[in-house]
Amino acid sequence: MPPHDNRAWLLLLPALALLAVVGLLPLLAVVNYGFHDIFSLADIHWVGVEWFADILGSDRFLASLGRSLLFAGLVLAIQIPLGLVIARFLITCGRGAVWGLMLCAIPLVVPWNMIPMLWLGLIDKDTGLLGPAVLATGFDYKATAVHTWALLLAVDTWHWIGLVVVLAYAGLSAIPPAYRQAAAIDGASRWAIFRHIELPRITRALGIVLLLRFVDSFMIYTEAFAINAGGPHDATRFLSIELGEEIKGFSYGQAAARATLYFLIVLAAVWAFVVAMRREPSA
Repeated sequence: MPPHDNRAWLLLLPALALLAVVGLLPLLAVVNYGFHDIFSLADIHWVGVEWFADILGSDRFLASLGRSLLFAGLVLAIQIPLGLVIARFLITCGRGAVWGLMLCAIPLVVPWNMIPMLWLGLIDKDTGLLGPAVLATGFDYKATAVHTWALLLAVDTWHWIGLVVVLAYAGLSAIPPAYRQAAAIDGASRWAIFRHIELPRITRALGIVLLLRFVDSFMIYTEAFAINAGGPHDATRFLSIELGEEIKGFSYGQAAARATLYFLIVLAAVWAFVVAMRREPSA
């Protein structure tokens, strides 16, 4: 037999070159700036790891990191189970499922900068369409810490639940119906069918969802800044808010160091995810 031909990999060279230009080179530039104090492009001074040491030794950084991790954890705890419940319901809807998927996916195409203002307008108790309904539930938004967190979680869930539903539905619909039919004949409950038949076969799809939602929610910025700019009293001051303030304050060296640290944190999370997925036995 002829030796294996690997020349097909050459077709990836244009994409790799483009990725290097738009991704790798800017990343290296940011990392390099993190070791400098930048007053202007013509006035740059080497400071070594000073910025990194200041950030890592700051209680403010640790508090922001904790808030970001907490928010990401709450997002996953809410959206993954909710998305699975909706996806399993759509599986039973037959051809009508496409309309449910479209409805869930509509928020995904809404521009990010419009979403916070849209929700603040909707829940306004005087002029918002949902204002009376929200008040009827006993939730009177007053921009307190608890209310701001609740609103951010609601906004993020509304925006991204479609992604969870679509990917979960794709995994569930790929399971042969004979598996469910055999389990039903044996008298298995719905929970048993999900636990022993469906869940093992959508583990990898859920893993992708977990990774995407963790990374995105961990670096939330637009919604948190537009709703309360990190307030009240720094209750929603996430890592991205800290970075945004330094960029707006023209502290580019410190901002570059902070961005590098955030990149390393996300990279560590992705690495842990990949390791966990490789150790997961295939269904």
